[in-house]
Amino acid sequence: MRRYLLWMMLGMASSTGFAQDVRTDKTASVSFFSSTPLEDIKAQTMQAFTTLNVKTKEIYFKVPVNSFAFKYKLMKDHFNDSYLESGKYPAAEFKGVIITAADLSKDGKYAVVVKGDLLLHGVSRPYEEKGTLQIKGTEVISDANFQIKLVDHSIKIPSLMLENIAEVVDVTVHADYKP
Repeated sequence: MRRYLLWMMLGMASSTGFAQDVRTDKTASVSFFSSTPLEDIKAQTMQAFTTLNVKTKEIYFKVPVNSFAFKYKLMKDHFNDSYLESGKYPAAEFKGVIITAADLSKDGKYAVVVKGDLLLHGVSRPYEEKGTLQIKGTEVISDANFQIKLVDHSIKIPSLMLENIAEVVDVTVHADYKP
């Protein structure tokens, strides 16, 4: 239902010219990496949905938590059932704005800072992170790397697993926005 409302709003906006400013990517990449002396854990999804308004610099990401692919099925099961509880919290969402003074109507590569709120595991926290935007005509390519402290989002790691799962996870995001 939410997705339908978002698309309906974008559709209505197109009649007012707003949609000309909006870029989307329905297959954005989000990956994470957790490293400990005992084990490295990495996973990726290509099912993130994101929008970027090049005029207002607003950005939105929605990531289905259960869409992450892991090397082993057991890792995916533990991730979804025990840690992220994807049945209870099916998506992670980020809503923010680019606070850097960059003219996104001109071609070029820009170092930017994005400020917003990440809703993960039912807990919303403010983030301010660096990234890059490359403008090529109407296409915008974005990349960012940042860290998430699991405790900040009430993601509990059993003491038995503390040597296997890092308390801070590296996250990489890549999107190819198109009109």
